Amino acid sequence: MFSTRDIDQISAKGTDLQVIEKQIRHFITGFPYVRLERPATAGDGIIRFDNDEMKFYQSFYDQNTTGKTIVKFVPASGAASRMFKHLFEFREKYAPGAHGDALFLNKQDFNSIHYFITHIEKIAFFKDLSDLTSASGHHLEKCLTNKEFNVIIDHILAENGLNYANLPKALLKFHRYADGSRTAAEEHLVEAAAYARDATNIARIHFTISPEHQAKFTQLFARVREKYENAFGVQFDISFSIQKPSTDTIAVDEMNQPMRNPDGTLLFRPGGHGALLENLNEADADLVFIKNIDNIVPDHLKGTTIEYKKLLGGYLLFLRGQIEKYLKLLRKSTDIENNIQEIADFARKKLFLDLPSDFNNQKPSSQVACLIDCLNRPIRICGMVKNEGEPGGGPFWVRGDDGKLSLQIVESSQIDMHNPAQKENAEHSTHFNPVDLVCSTRNYDGSAFDLREFVDENTGFISLKSSGGTTLKAQELPGLWNGAMAKWITVFVEVPIITFNPVKTVNDLLRTEHLSETI
Repeated sequence: MFSTRDIDQISAKGTDLQVIEKQIRHFITGFPYVRLERPATAGDGIIRFDNDEMKFYQSFYDQNTTGKTIVKFVPASGAASRMFKHLFEFREKYAPGAHGDALFLNKQDFNSIHYFITHIEKIAFFKDLSDLTSASGHHLEKCLTNKEFNVIIDHILAENGLNYANLPKALLKFHRYADGSRTAAEEHLVEAAAYARDATNIARIHFTISPEHQAKFTQLFARVREKYENAFGVQFDISFSIQKPSTDTIAVDEMNQPMRNPDGTLLFRPGGHGALLENLNEADADLVFIKNIDNIVPDHLKGTTIEYKKLLGGYLLFLRGQIEKYLKLLRKSTDIENNIQEIADFARKKLFLDLPSDFNNQKPSSQVACLIDCLNRPIRICGMVKNEGEPGGGPFWVRGDDGKLSLQIVESSQIDMHNPAQKENAEHSTHFNPVDLVCSTRNYDGSAFDLREFVDENTGFISLKSSGGTTLKAQELPGLWNGAMAKWITVFVEVPIITFNPVKTVNDLLRTEHLSETI
């Protein structure tokens, strides 16, 4: 199937033929659905802390981060173009006049063009837009009066305007303040200063980005770093990485034959956010906070987010300390039998681990080996929000191929909705995943885990795409917080909805949660 030239191309991407052949086998066989046992709910897989417990773990976080390296890990390569889909569609159809007026007035709900245009003065990039239209001789107020909405949209999206259609979300201005507006990336700096600084006041933040945008990120932070360091008494350690070419997956046609570019080379496609496991694997830290680039709020609403970040971080440090203590006991103690039941209870009740049904009947040496295997893993504490109709992966108890139950974040594409029992489980889910994680990726002895060893490779995803008018099949790797972390120790904690404020369309920036107090 592959020529010497193909194999050279595969090798140049940093991968090998066996990986590509495995991907093609997945295209042929497909990925199995997960086996949902039941939804994880408050009291059954999801922890709900009371106020006293919250204060304890928040304080525990503040007191136990001394000597710890903390990194805020932000996937930030996502393009902003999808935020403006309705602007593009409107732009194609609109022209001033009676027909245009009808098109503009046809829909006036929050997600409409009408709402965006009539509230545009509240948007964080309004001043930049106004300055640009004035410089080009159009003037924003005149455009609004004359219903020249296409001119306004062009100045937002086009390269000779704000160029927002060609930038990542991270570089768009999200929030307005008295001293100017902040981009999404800047808001993550402010968050990092609040909960991701170490004892020496260094706040480390890592952005995964697209290579074509690195210069713009560098320019932004060169311009604003000193301002935020002085404002928050912190020194930022800002780093970047790009999605590795080795994580791209091969594309095939409907007969599962490799697709090719016009020049005859193999066609590869990005492997989805699961590819970022390679980037996360290189994060050298004791604690890693993971949060999406568009899920941020203005300063006056950040308090709750910071409180819950410290809660999640404190609880992870508490559990990690217990795990380390028990692993040292299991590995070094010659008189461990009296501790086995205590450690097993901790694994079941605090870490939600499903030990073998015959565990209590096993010999002590077998019990020790079992507990070491269960505990000696990366750990993640995942914030979970009550489901209020938002899309996103949900928390479930999943039955693995080995018969064991585990807590997993499951996407709808992983569920067999034609199976009545599985569909019922999905429909009774009470929470969803807002991508709010804090992770520990180091062993009890301080060495780093190889995160690639804890992936469930049977949790990828296949979709149909188009290239040059031809249908192709694309494959995504196991999702970063789904299959890529399937074999981690997983703990779910309920967090409030105010901690989840994503920006999926530009109109979302007009929601109360993204507006200044003074607007």
